[in-house]
Amino acid sequence: MTDTDPTTTTTGAVLHLEAVTRVHGQGASEVHALRGVDLVVHPGEFVAVMGPSGSGKSTLLTLAGGLDSPSGGRVLVEGVALGGLGRKRLAEVRRRSIGYVFQDYNLIPALTAAENISLPRELDGVSGRAARREALAALAELGIEELADRFPDDMSGGQQQRVAIARALIGDRRLVLADEPTGALDSTTGESVLAVLRARCDAGAAAMMVTHEARHAAWADRVVFLRDGRMVDESVSQDAASLLVSAATNSLKGPVAQ
Repeated sequence: MTDTDPTTTTTGAVLHLEAVTRVHGQGASEVHALRGVDLVVHPGEFVAVMGPSGSGKSTLLTLAGGLDSPSGGRVLVEGVALGGLGRKRLAEVRRRSIGYVFQDYNLIPALTAAENISLPRELDGVSGRAARREALAALAELGIEELADRFPDDMSGGQQQRVAIARALIGDRRLVLADEPTGALDSTTGESVLAVLRARCDAGAAAMMVTHEARHAAWADRVVFLRDGRMVDESVSQDAASLLVSAATNSLKGPVAQ
């Protein structure tokens, strides 16, 4: 790293959003999805993002994962500014450093569960046999090793979601981004998935999760509240009860004064 390198910083954070804005459209149809969001997530932190529909939660995740580019500000992952990277290097950072759990799973229909999970590792040069071992371990961590050779069309929505989570966790992913990761799961399975995410953070990774459920956000170290594209509140999770009260209070707030 050099002082003149525009793609790096010395924050030490896994994820750093600096005054990030995202604007869709122009003129009368212009929509401000995010408005000057500043957020830092350190190694070992589990951050939950909450807010009403249309508040910018999913936009925040797509920008953090390098799947979209901000209209203003910077997004840095492990000190690397995503906006300063070429397409190939950006794809490498996403594949090696970031695990992303999509709401619609994004599994490849022609691949089995194990093949879907191992694909990113094989693209990074890991042998097929070693990548499959890692995939089976990730499936076992989620308690679904029996799905290894099953295709997505032969799985329920909840099973597909857990396979997608296993894919996000394979390898040494330092940042895990999850958009409603428990949406298709029953309460017991959802809690077990959150326990896995929590364990990854306790082992040194960082995670950011969008959720509508205060009881799920209670697994996080911090809860960030968005409204109309702005961070309107941030609280440290002490326990589930205090978080439920905080979430309920914030959900009743009116628009933030400008």
